[in-house]
Amino acid sequence: MMNLDLVGKTAVVCGSTQGMGLATAQQLAAQGAHIVLVARNADKLTQVVKTLSTEQDQKHHTISVDFSNPTEVKKAIDKHLIEHPQVHILVNNTGGPAPGLAKDAEVTEFQAAFNQHLICNQVLAQALVPAMQAASYGRIINIISTSVKQPLPNLGVSNTIRGAVASWAKTLANELGQYNITVNNVLPGATETGRLSAIFENKAKKTGLSVDQVIAHEKSIIPMRRFGTPQEFANVVGFLSSPAGAYINGVNIPVDGGRTTCL
Repeated sequence: MMNLDLVGKTAVVCGSTQGMGLATAQQLAAQGAHIVLVARNADKLTQVVKTLSTEQDQKHHTISVDFSNPTEVKKAIDKHLIEHPQVHILVNNTGGPAPGLAKDAEVTEFQAAFNQHLICNQVLAQALVPAMQAASYGRIINIISTSVKQPLPNLGVSNTIRGAVASWAKTLANELGQYNITVNNVLPGATETGRLSAIFENKAKKTGLSVDQVIAHEKSIIPMRRFGTPQEFANVVGFLSSPAGAYINGVNIPVDGGRTTCL
């Protein structure tokens, strides 16, 4: 029988006040996990806590920190671990870099994105892996992009940094598998979030098309002819976080309705 039970487990979920991060936090809580919400906006974090299930007597916590500063991220997670040292699941997630061509991007844009994504992921993994090893149970799940399989047009900085995160994750999976810690990447395609709306608005401005025309075109190139929902994405993270996902390690899983054309 499939075991999706996360009762007694603690999950740190980053970027958890909106979109896929929020849906993921709610899903893991529904499976019984204690949730540590991580995001910049303290007020939004307080509101999100109220939406999380406590049916299994869970205790949820929040960490307010800006991922543009890895040093502050390290301070914040280290402070949290002093009082709450047990963590079993880490969901790395933060907003993507702005659209634009790679040839036009400033070096500082690449540096900022590298810090925000890969370096912060590394900081959190280093802080939390010892607790996962002690528990002989660990899941590190990175929410990145289908661009790690197939670079996307006009997302030069994002394509570059997401690829680096995917390679980092595969390397980490090889190192940590022996401790019953899995590391996987979940790759959202076009999912109904604020980020998607911003991408479509930017594309409309560049092409002269209306937003509705851009949306219609984007749906037409997805085999399922629709966008995904944050909950559909969160379902995959919930599975990978659970005992049922114990032997899936070091892979990239697109959740994109079949849009990615490569295997």
